[in-house]
Amino acid sequence: MRIAVASTGKTMKDSVDPRFGRAHYILIVDPDARTIEHVIDNQSSANMAHGAGIQVAANVVEAGVGAVLSGFVGPKAFMVLSAAGLKVYSGLDGTVEEAVEKFVNNAISPDSGPSSNGHSFGPRGW
Repeated sequence: MRIAVASTGKTMKDSVDPRFGRAHYILIVDPDARTIEHVIDNQSSANMAHGAGIQVAANVVEAGVGAVLSGFVGPKAFMVLSAAGLKVYSGLDGTVEEAVEKFVNNAISPDSGPSSNGHSFGPRGW
């Protein structure tokens, strides 16, 4: 199963972006091989006034991944992702590589709901 990781850059050494909808990049990763298969440049969505999370979620669903790793995920993006059957893992920081390792080693659990209110940075908007 391929996964999508919100990232500040285009490599496994870059940081997990704390913002899913406004992440600079979404990396499509093969977690078993620990390789990037595709990079979604999210610069245009990151600058949208509204709807960034929904747009990115739709792009991720279209990419055919089974899970999303990010810092925080808002309610609208979470709704799109979970409706498509994707598992969402949030609260992650560090590098993309470290987040993928946590995923592979089952050191993180999927979210049961959004981790942000979608209008500001951090858990429940704090």
